[in-house]
Amino acid sequence: MAANKRLIKNTLIRIGDKMKKKVVVGMSGGVDSSVAAYLLKKQGYEVIGVTMQVWQDDKYYEGMEGGCCSLSAVDDARLVAYNLDIPYYVMNFRNEFKKCVIDYFINEYTKGRTPNPCVACNKYIKFDELLKRAMDLGADYVATGHYATVEKVNDRYVLKKSKDSKKDQTYALYNLTQFQLEHTLMPCGIYKKEQIREIAKKIGLAVHNKKDSEEICFIPDNDHGSYIKRVAPNKVKEGNFVDKHGKVLGKHRGITYYTIGQRKGLGIAFGIPMYVIDINPLKNEVVLGGEKDIFKNKLIAKDLNFMPFEKLVSPMRVQAKIRYSARPADALISAIGEDRVKVEFDENQRAITKGQSVVFYDGDILVGGGVIDSLH
Repeated sequence: MAANKRLIKNTLIRIGDKMKKKVVVGMSGGVDSSVAAYLLKKQGYEVIGVTMQVWQDDKYYEGMEGGCCSLSAVDDARLVAYNLDIPYYVMNFRNEFKKCVIDYFINEYTKGRTPNPCVACNKYIKFDELLKRAMDLGADYVATGHYATVEKVNDRYVLKKSKDSKKDQTYALYNLTQFQLEHTLMPCGIYKKEQIREIAKKIGLAVHNKKDSEEICFIPDNDHGSYIKRVAPNKVKEGNFVDKHGKVLGKHRGITYYTIGQRKGLGIAFGIPMYVIDINPLKNEVVLGGEKDIFKNKLIAKDLNFMPFEKLVSPMRVQAKIRYSARPADALISAIGEDRVKVEFDENQRAITKGQSVVFYDGDILVGGGVIDSLH
């Protein structure tokens, strides 16, 4: 009986503590972040809704839907906050977003690499700048609608894959530090997408059937080559298509229009399928070859972050993903110096691409990841 009373008392203390905790929810105007705000309020947190103003002055895209960055997202998020009866603010992150995401995106493409802007946004904006401002407001946590879960394993915070494998977003979250993980909540990770939509519908949120945004938020038409040509015309110059022996095959529009493994949209016909197998920014050349040329099984990654441990000290078997949509593949990772790892896949992978992230898993646990720097 006494033990039961102690259990009840401890539970009440924990609940009481939770009710005092303040969380800033990054609200994109979509169904996931909206339901995240609802779930956290229901759990007893003091919830503040915030939409990050990151959109730039771009007349070309005026009137287009821009996913989580669009002006219409503010209207949707504000209405949700009103319905949930939580405070709501729009915070200006335009300068940070331009510097850390857009400029990075353009610079990487001009170097012949293919960056992932969502990875950069999560690293520098959502879980860094937003967290700083949230703590300035006296908040204990930031929260998002990401499909992932934060757990503590052996005194380290880790991310685990979400219940909905089709929507799992851990790939783009591998950069989160221990401090960031400690102050992050992701309540949607234990649900499937259809359950999130059902909750939204049940509580009367108009966004319950809102379409998921899949495009790059600041490029609503997904034409990254034309975007870079328009905003940084001096960085895009015509050059040569060459084969792997250096023979000139024709002219390309600029290396920013191409990525490894690309076959369509080359603007030139050869009679046989040709693929982009390499990009040489120093010579402004796009190298073409056959499909077999885009399969590799070794890469070097840099800019590493690990979650279950600080550093990789010995070779480790993992399942690795070379892009967001890729299936995890068995691989061995080995440390090279201070901030590089060698990744050796058991089987060849299609179109390993410099600038993309390679992310490591041990079952459902996100081990860590880095940026693909070179191929071997």
